[in-house]
Amino acid sequence: MPLPETMVAIVTTGHGGFDRLQPRRVPVPRPDEDAVLLRVLAAGVNNTDINTRLGWYAERVTTATAAAAEGASADGVDPPSDGGWNRPVPFPLIQGTDCCGRVVAAGGAAGRALVGKRVLVRACMRPAGFENPEMVWMASDFDGAFAQFVSVPAAEVFPVDCAWSDAELATIPCAYGTAETMLHRARVGPGDRVLVTGASGGVGSATVQLARRRGARVLAFAARAKQAAVADLGAEQILDRGADPVALLGARAIDVVIDTVAGDGFPALLKTLKPGGRYAASGAIAGPMVTLDMRDLYLKDLTLYGSTGWDETVFPNLIGYIERGEIRPLLAQTYPMTEIVAAQQAFLKRAHVGNIVLIPPPLGPPLG
Repeated sequence: MPLPETMVAIVTTGHGGFDRLQPRRVPVPRPDEDAVLLRVLAAGVNNTDINTRLGWYAERVTTATAAAAEGASADGVDPPSDGGWNRPVPFPLIQGTDCCGRVVAAGGAAGRALVGKRVLVRACMRPAGFENPEMVWMASDFDGAFAQFVSVPAAEVFPVDCAWSDAELATIPCAYGTAETMLHRARVGPGDRVLVTGASGGVGSATVQLARRRGARVLAFAARAKQAAVADLGAEQILDRGADPVALLGARAIDVVIDTVAGDGFPALLKTLKPGGRYAASGAIAGPMVTLDMRDLYLKDLTLYGSTGWDETVFPNLIGYIERGEIRPLLAQTYPMTEIVAAQQAFLKRAHVGNIVLIPPPLGPPLG
């Protein structure tokens, strides 16, 4: 079947509020020699896309991401122009970091064997090799999956053979890639006591599952309404969100902290760590500015890991976990892609457990 000339996409026109998300009809991309074209089947909603739109990654922004739920920018003033976390954002941009799709065309020989396969996209790309920290991210540095089609490098496309739905697969890339990288870097293994913040969110719930898969003992923060769901994922002890972990667990009780929250709770997290403990962070939804007592760091020989770029083994391992049934998806809700504002508003309320996913419109009908 010939490819259409145009497609429906959600175009982000610049840093700012929900009004920056514009459903439009745009040309269908044509893959270059080393790329393939995917028909997007489902695309996940995550913090990265929202933070990029808000300009939250700019240095002058110091507030929590929740402060921007209804506002035009993350700090309540004019959106920053330098709000990209990797490099300046190439607006207008089609966002959408999490992609489940089917390969419908290949630009060259590298992708021909992939045509027809259902795939996940490794959104974090390391063009200079995995020993080099340089990263290129789909939907931050080039157009992503909030569209009917997306073109991606063939090397970043991974076929997956499982019975999961398209929407369930779309919950995986960003959340599970981020969680698995933190666990990999922090060398989490059998018997480790791992404390997970934000355990009901996309990354947090992925971390609980993936840490349990490694044989770790998981303790987790979650709101009371979500604690049963987090326990069902394998957490053996649940702490109320905002509780003092030192008072409940004791100082020097935890081997590893996996944190996506930061904010005012950061100092207590370090105090729970044993000597030689490891702390890994991939977010700061409660606020990026924290207080660090250097004595906790050096007197206990702690190791702190920042985690954005995914390590080489992470994504192939995730595909294996899916195909062997070692993890399960947590699909909270789906929305039509053209209802992205409602989906992101629901995401920012954080009343869900797991991930929210957008479904593109069928091919053919015009916008309207």
